[in-house]
Amino acid sequence: MDDFVSVAKTTDLSDGEIMLVEVGDERIALSRIDGSFYAIGEVCPHAEGPLSEGIVDDDEVECPWHGSRFNVKTGEVTSPPAGEAVARYAVRLEGDDVLVGPA
Repeated sequence: MDDFVSVAKTTDLSDGEIMLVEVGDERIALSRIDGSFYAIGEVCPHAEGPLSEGIVDDDEVECPWHGSRFNVKTGEVTSPPAGEAVARYAVRLEGDDVLVGPA
């Protein structure tokens, strides 16, 4: 991904929600926390669980398959069994469009 791509409207997510967006062949979990938008890799590195189907608690998302937790702002693992972080993507707003850029 070389440029920023519009993936959602600001009204598509309420605070504390997460959703799957796709840019090319990249699956990205887009979340909204305290009015700000964050984007991380959507596939859990432990067993390829869908993070966009997980529960967001504060600034963490829990993988629905095995309970790994990731910081939605940084992509860092905060609780095993996953042992590696997921990618963090740049996010910017243009009007009411949410754009995701390179990891």
